Amino acid sequence: MSVSYDLGKPTTLTREAGSEDRWTLNFGPQHPATHTTLRLVMELEGERIVSVIPDIGFLHSGFEKLGEHLNYNQYVVVVERMNYVCPISNDIAWHMAVEKLFGLELTPRCKAIRTILCELGRLQDHFLNVGVSGLDLGGLTAFLYGFNEREFLYDLIEEVSGSRFHPSYTRVGGLAQDIPTGWPGRVRKFLRTRVPTALKDIEALLLRNRIFIERTKGIGMISHDDAVNWSLTGPVARASGVKRDVRKDEPYLCYADNWDGRGAPAVDFQVPIAYGGDVYARFMIRMEEIRQSCRILEQLLDRIPEGPINALPAQKMTLPDKREIYFSIEGLIHHFEKVMTNRGLEPPLGEAYAANETANGELGYYVVSDGTNVPWRARTRPPSFINYQVFPHMIVGHQISDVPAVLNSLNIIAAELDR
Repeated sequence: MSVSYDLGKPTTLTREAGSEDRWTLNFGPQHPATHTTLRLVMELEGERIVSVIPDIGFLHSGFEKLGEHLNYNQYVVVVERMNYVCPISNDIAWHMAVEKLFGLELTPRCKAIRTILCELGRLQDHFLNVGVSGLDLGGLTAFLYGFNEREFLYDLIEEVSGSRFHPSYTRVGGLAQDIPTGWPGRVRKFLRTRVPTALKDIEALLLRNRIFIERTKGIGMISHDDAVNWSLTGPVARASGVKRDVRKDEPYLCYADNWDGRGAPAVDFQVPIAYGGDVYARFMIRMEEIRQSCRILEQLLDRIPEGPINALPAQKMTLPDKREIYFSIEGLIHHFEKVMTNRGLEPPLGEAYAANETANGELGYYVVSDGTNVPWRARTRPPSFINYQVFPHMIVGHQISDVPAVLNSLNIIAAELDR
């Protein structure tokens, strides 16, 4: 029997013409289990899923087009809205691509602070995801354990950036401002007093729960070869045995040797790999990555070098320090020259791509410059868009009740689907 769908036509559960037991179910775009605005048109045989057509486009905000009208510092407020679960990761990825275009080398202090924030962003994302893993299967408590720790992470991000939800903390060649005194100590206290307890509580609640195990093991599987062929990255790929992590394969910031120019070794950590390829394996990968992020943070908190946070202050490639703006006419002129619409930072003609290993996988930005102070083109490689394409392949043959578990294991962020 051939089945056709009209994606523009709102539908409910309808019986297919000429069939006694096949139904079409419209799942989303407004549904609590999708956690975001996306639609799945499912063909069902009883409660068994026969086929799925993902339908996106409900959250289109023109994110990429906006990049052609905002300068290289302004656009950071847009990119971090693509993944609002860990916005600081988007900030860093965007400016990595821009700095590659400009040919800028960051200062050691800036590299260390950005690496710390990368890992805090990963904790933000993973704590939400592992908590929701229980919520989607009917267990609220695990969600609270994960969500509670995110509040402390918000506090730490707010301390350095002044903004709780959308930090916009990075700038071309540096940071908006330096970290406050005592901040590394407060991060360390969080890592040692909050994280171990939260992980222990979540594991005790879920990994000894027969319902959770049976609802996640063998569900939403994808093989190693399929993961490679579908270009999957991050925990989704590593849960299928794909040994790929941008931090190791194409190291940047403090993940690279000699990051301080004085021979400092790269931060030491392991990339967790699993071979189950199912929802359970993806949950376990994220739990281990939380531990590895803490390991990275512990290494860096005592090794943040002294010195400036902005690159090449003498060449005036970055915004001046606030003290120069307030107390020096040269600093004030410098500031205006960088923020005026007919001035600003003007890179050479060219193009650049840079990627960051975020909580969901490889997040990359491709920037094309025509020599003016705004990009000619700003393109995103969002991990959610890549990971979401494989959802029909994972879910066919399962039941409707498995959809929330598989969707959450992919950690789909709709703003990355509709750019």
